[in-house]
Amino acid sequence: MGTMAQIGVTGLAVMGRNLARNFARHGHTVAVHNRTAARTRSLVEEFGHEGTFVPAESAEEFVASLERPRRLVVMVKAGAPTDAVIEEFAPLLEPGDMIIDGGNAHFEDTRRREAALRQQQIHFVGTGISGGEEGALHGPSIMPGGSAESYAALGPLLEDIAAKAEDGAPCCTHIGADGAGHFVKMVHNGIEYADMQLIAEAYDLLRGVAGYDPGRVAEIFRGWNTGRLDSYLIEITAEVLAHTDAETGRPFVDVVADRAEQKGTGRWTVQTALDLGVPVSGIAEAVFARAVSGHADLRAAAHGLPGPAAGSLGPEAAERFAAQVEQALYASKVVSYAQGWNMISSAGQEYGWDIDLGAVAAIWRGGCIIRAAFLDRIRAAFAADPGLPTLLADPEFAAELGAAQEAWRTVVGTAVAHGIPTPGFSAALAYYDALRAERLPAALTQGQRDYFGAHTYRRTDREGSFHTLWSGDRTEQRTD
Repeated sequence: MGTMAQIGVTGLAVMGRNLARNFARHGHTVAVHNRTAARTRSLVEEFGHEGTFVPAESAEEFVASLERPRRLVVMVKAGAPTDAVIEEFAPLLEPGDMIIDGGNAHFEDTRRREAALRQQQIHFVGTGISGGEEGALHGPSIMPGGSAESYAALGPLLEDIAAKAEDGAPCCTHIGADGAGHFVKMVHNGIEYADMQLIAEAYDLLRGVAGYDPGRVAEIFRGWNTGRLDSYLIEITAEVLAHTDAETGRPFVDVVADRAEQKGTGRWTVQTALDLGVPVSGIAEAVFARAVSGHADLRAAAHGLPGPAAGSLGPEAAERFAAQVEQALYASKVVSYAQGWNMISSAGQEYGWDIDLGAVAAIWRGGCIIRAAFLDRIRAAFAADPGLPTLLADPEFAAELGAAQEAWRTVVGTAVAHGIPTPGFSAALAYYDALRAERLPAALTQGQRDYFGAHTYRRTDREGSFHTLWSGDRTEQRTD
């Protein structure tokens, strides 16, 4: 028998190809396979010098080249293509072998596939991979789900190729059973949507209120990236804003159509949050902001509606305002991350996943799109108190949000006064205020529900469920 591979990758588009190369660069023998054999040959011809590849042109040849337990990484499009690959390879595998889905699958699909393959004693490992094509090659953040048994055999290889945080820890950990890995990757992407929206709003305010051009805004973002906002997204924002379009000589951001697209993971996050009953208003507003940007017909029809006249601040006032925007951006960012962690915690309880919330923060410190310096502080917060109900209750973060109050509220008020939409900043502040409020107007909402639908209500002065007979002005107690 020829050379046996420690791991195999089928699906050699950019992500799959780079992941295979990453394994090979780290000294692992990698079996490679693609539905189109020419792509397999191309990989070996172009990058064969990077390590040991075992090319296979058929599913049977591919499986036969893998050492036991077989570790088979699937890198194809989510949905039907993934199911087709599973149907092709599962009959060729034996008990104890594993199929690793590294695509952006919906976690419910992963749960279904894991349950079905478990009946065949095959491990199905839904694995979130963040970092794009560069991360796949140089070190992504990896979020594997599945059984603890599968991680024992697979984890060391994944940790080897994962990004490394500044303390040297691999950005990979076993997230939890069945669909936990893909769920956490979905929430990562939801937080990413919120983070990008908040950054875009900060940019819009610095142009529309402070009156800065893109080059000056780029300088401000570079300054922010040396402090508590240090992150990959802030870093690349400065690069994008400083870039000049080669054809026109204009700022690059001014020649890009203002219609943001999306692939679906943000929508999945919001839809799932609704199913779980978890408020993720920051992520939701980011998804809706992209949707609004794409409705050119609505925007054209409403373009002439009345609103405040444009106007910018003087130099000194603009500088003060920029500092306030930094406060608002940081505070809103903390709220969005807190919502994401709350969603992960709630899902863990709902689906029986034992997710270490601090470990999630730890593996997002490198490789992934939302990697940021303050993730280490999130890790520390949950390490100090694993039962922390919300990141906003952590003493350090609570103190920072308290210090940001005046600036945060000034920025949101200024945006309203200038007619600049800030759904992310506004939603974050509203969520913060809702959590800290002693009482919410939900009491009135529940009273309305009882009036028109006899939905009952709870009381503050005694236990039980109650309904008011509104026509007779009487109250009766209902059994739960």
